[in-house]
Amino acid sequence: MRTLSLAASLLWLLTSVAAYGRMPTEQQPRTVADGIYTDAQAARGQASYEAACARCHRPDLGGADGPALKDDRFNRMFAGKPLLGLHERVTTTMPRNAPASLAEAVYLDILAHLLRENGFPAGASELTMAMVEGVSVLPTRPRPAPPVGDFSYVEVSGCLARGPGGDWMLEQASDPVAVKPALDSRPQPPAAATAPRGRQTIHLIDAMAYQPERHRGHLWKVRGTLIRLPGQQRLTISSAETLAAACPPAPATP
Repeated sequence: MRTLSLAASLLWLLTSVAAYGRMPTEQQPRTVADGIYTDAQAARGQASYEAACARCHRPDLGGADGPALKDDRFNRMFAGKPLLGLHERVTTTMPRNAPASLAEAVYLDILAHLLRENGFPAGASELTMAMVEGVSVLPTRPRPAPPVGDFSYVEVSGCLARGPGGDWMLEQASDPVAVKPALDSRPQPPAAATAPRGRQTIHLIDAMAYQPERHRGHLWKVRGTLIRLPGQQRLTISSAETLAAACPPAPATP
């Protein structure tokens, strides 16, 4: 009899443990890092933002007549709070001369664009109003640099020199890094006095427009469109800036 009682107790214990293992765990709250919008939605939002909002906030969200919508100010205003607060701010204040005048779907698209520009990943489902009400905002994250390919808009620095054929080039240049074209003509922050050196050679197109003879031997930072040919890289210049009046020593060969 005692053996039966012990067996029954053991069976009850095993059943209880199995049932506990099947109990649903508490659902973690969703955040803007959980992929709550799609790339297609953010692309629509970018077009709507540029048409209705960029005049005040700049196309890069950096702020002009209106406040910045990214980086430190984004974190101060919205990080750690419900996404609903950001949604309400956008819908009730934008566009400045006609707040709340856009369709709800358009505001959701713009919100998706803001999330993408602040470094939060896209997912498989579009952002809806029901999702907005249950999501919290995290501090902004840096966006990964896009891959560099043929006809990418890039930034590169190197030592300005004249080649054997009389063309101008950057020697010991850094690897090209994809950047966004300048969005307005306002002064940009001063460039650093030094820049990474590399082993690239970049042939410059239309360098004569920038008076290269005056800058021969200078450390230059150049932005423009990269053209990759077999055995050669060329760059059409859209801006050029002197970082230093002399090139630092070349990196040591490993």
